[in-house]
Amino acid sequence: MGQKHSKLSEADLERLENETEFDRKEIQQWHKGFRKDCPSGKLDKEEFAKIYKQFFPFGDARPFSEYVFRVFDADRNGAIDFEEFISALSVTSRGRLDDKLVWAFRLYDLDEDQRISYAEMTKIVEAIYCMVGSMVKLPPDEDSPEKRVNKIFALMDKDQDGYLTMDEFKEGSKKDPTIVQALNLYDGLV
Repeated sequence: MGQKHSKLSEADLERLENETEFDRKEIQQWHKGFRKDCPSGKLDKEEFAKIYKQFFPFGDARPFSEYVFRVFDADRNGAIDFEEFISALSVTSRGRLDDKLVWAFRLYDLDEDQRISYAEMTKIVEAIYCMVGSMVKLPPDEDSPEKRVNKIFALMDKDQDGYLTMDEFKEGSKKDPTIVQALNLYDGLV
């Protein structure tokens, strides 16, 4: 999709209907809103961070928004086009739990080596804590990013090698209600 296309083609609509959890009318509505907010047809990091700031006004959403941006920007060109946007939104808002877990795994796997290190998990959790600020009262065993990551690794890292594989992450996430709850954050917003 380039700047010239203000409307989706019939072929694009059909493909997006097949590839996402949205129907034709919803795709057209999302596209209209996307084009209104992003006349160039692209959403850059700055604008993306502003969106997160609206949802988390009492913390610093920028670090976390940059991590999420990386996952939305599937072709790694530094901008999110409508197809990337609607595809990611489909997974995060209406996808099956396993699809959401794969998406979340990609969020945490910063170096894309198919495993999540303790350091990678810590960076994301620090960004989340920074974003929510003082809005959330945390239990004593999770009141710092390090405590939360220690708890996650104790639950998920079955072979205790300091890394989480996709299987460990999926299995462990399904046992942790706070992770499942966080993955369902976007449900109902769409």
